[in-house]
Amino acid sequence: MKKLQALLFLSLLFSNLLADKYVVVSNQKMKALSKTQIRAIFLKKMQIVNDIKVVPLNTVPKDLLRVSFEKNVLKMSFESLKSYWTSQHYLGHRPPLSMKSQKSIIAFIKRVDGAIGYIEEKNLDQDLKVLYRWEN
Repeated sequence: MKKLQALLFLSLLFSNLLADKYVVVSNQKMKALSKTQIRAIFLKKMQIVNDIKVVPLNTVPKDLLRVSFEKNVLKMSFESLKSYWTSQHYLGHRPPLSMKSQKSIIAFIKRVDGAIGYIEEKNLDQDLKVLYRWEN
C-alpha cells in the first residue's frame, strides 16, 4: 500500500513538473495588462495602450501553443475564432500576425514597441515582460 501511495505521489509530482507553462509577453515598455485587455488586443477590440499601437502576434494555426492560448486566454475554439475573423474581415479588420516560431515572436517583440505575443515560459529572457501566465 505504501509503495502504491509513493508511486501515486511521484506520478503527481512529475506530471506537475512536466505541465506546460506559457506566458503572454511584451517588451519592458508595455504596461501591465489584465487578461481581459489581452483578450481585447488579440481580438483587435483594443489597439492602443498608453499611446502605443499594439501589435498582437500569434503562432501558426493549429500549433499546440496557439490552441492552448485560444482555449485558456481567449476562451474561444479555432472554429469560433475563424467565424469571428470572417465577420471582422467584412468590417475591414484583420487578424493578428502569425509568426512561424517562438524565436521569431521574441525577436519581433524586442524590435517593435507595442508587440505582444505568447511563448513557452522556458523561453523567457530578461528583455521580455510577462503580462500573463497560464498552464496547460
